Amino acid sequence: MNRIIDAIEKEQQKSDGTQFAVGDSVRVHTRVVEGDKERIQIFAGIVIGRKGRGLNETFTVRRISYGEGVERVFPLHSPRIAKIEVEKEGRARRAKLNYLRTRKGKEATAVRE
Repeated sequence: MNRIIDAIEKEQQKSDGTQFAVGDSVRVHTRVVEGDKERIQIFAGIVIGRKGRGLNETFTVRRISYGEGVERVFPLHSPRIAKIEVEKEGRARRAKLNYLRTRKGKEATAVRE
């Protein structure tokens, strides 16, 4: 039974190989379907956490938009994600950067490079 599930999961996993870590500044290109049209929407920000393994793996991206912090959780192997670009690599010493939520202004995007 486990081999069947593994085979199905392996088939659905993306193999584009984009490597990114917590603290990196990324641009996530997502496919948005509106009616019969499809377009690409870009969400740029800092990866503040990764969670899960295999098909269930997700990552959280945070950005400051008009003075408000906006976070979005993306499934890593979602067919809705067109691509993930790493703009800048950050050097985080934590697995989760939840402390960025309490910071204001320029501090909220400060991760060592």
